[in-house]
Amino acid sequence: MATSMLGSVRGPRPFGLANLFHRQPPRDAWERVRRLPGPSAVRRSVAAASGPGIPGSHLYCLELLRKRDYESYLCSLLFPAECQRSASALRAFNVELAQVKDSVSEKTIGLMRMQFWKKAVEDMYCDNPPHQPVAIELWKEKNLDDKAYRSMQELENYAENTQGSLLYLTLEVLGVKDLHADHAASHIGKAQGIVTCLRATPYHSSRRQVFLPMDVCVQHGVSQEDFLRRNQDKNVRDVVYDIASQAHLHLKHARSFHRSVPAEAFPAFLQTVSLEDYLKKIQRVDFDIFHPSLQQKNMLLPLSLYIQSWRKRY
Repeated sequence: MATSMLGSVRGPRPFGLANLFHRQPPRDAWERVRRLPGPSAVRRSVAAASGPGIPGSHLYCLELLRKRDYESYLCSLLFPAECQRSASALRAFNVELAQVKDSVSEKTIGLMRMQFWKKAVEDMYCDNPPHQPVAIELWKEKNLDDKAYRSMQELENYAENTQGSLLYLTLEVLGVKDLHADHAASHIGKAQGIVTCLRATPYHSSRRQVFLPMDVCVQHGVSQEDFLRRNQDKNVRDVVYDIASQAHLHLKHARSFHRSVPAEAFPAFLQTVSLEDYLKKIQRVDFDIFHPSLQQKNMLLPLSLYIQSWRKRY
């Protein structure tokens, strides 16, 4: 965890050191696709998508995508195993809704099906999903839990499985298959996930929700109620400082080997400009996460993005 640099200092408090977990980036995305069951295996397992519990619901979603939207099917398979279920379930849900109009002959029947999905979504949030494969998979998503992250490691894992996965997919679209690019994507994805969690804290607190890592809060003796009350005490700022420092070091580490990353991968990493912009702003206000200036747009951000793109840097 980031070591707080407390005491009387002039100017913005510098970011501290944090324990970065130097893990190997995931294998090539196409290798992940090859290890997954092909269309024939999916067809053989769709029969399991009925009965109590619907054990084959994930395979049902993959088969639905294979039949109706093959590009989405391939994109779902590119996600790491940890979030592949969520990706295929969300895409399958979109397919289900999109095909309602094409698969019904009467408007009344279509309205009935849309009503079914409207009630299905409501039932998912009540932990009572209908016995329908796509609904079952959506219900399993972790985002429905609305629970705080237990540790910084848990937040980083979630960030890599979401933001990082999108970066890996973007690299595939750009035709980049490079170990250093994957490594940079891993750290940038974690930095983006952490910054997103920080930026959303004022909004979440207005809805009486706090998702910041609990282990960091406990370390500084801060409770969720402190954030709900928008407390600006030193301990609250220390929590934000530690979390922001972790994002800063992930960003710094990703940039430390930019010379080894192919230039073709740089467009995928341009969001580092906005990440650095937010980290600098929160540093200037001494890590007061509720400061009004953090909600203001940076009108020069497009120019910074253009300059970084022109310089072939991230």
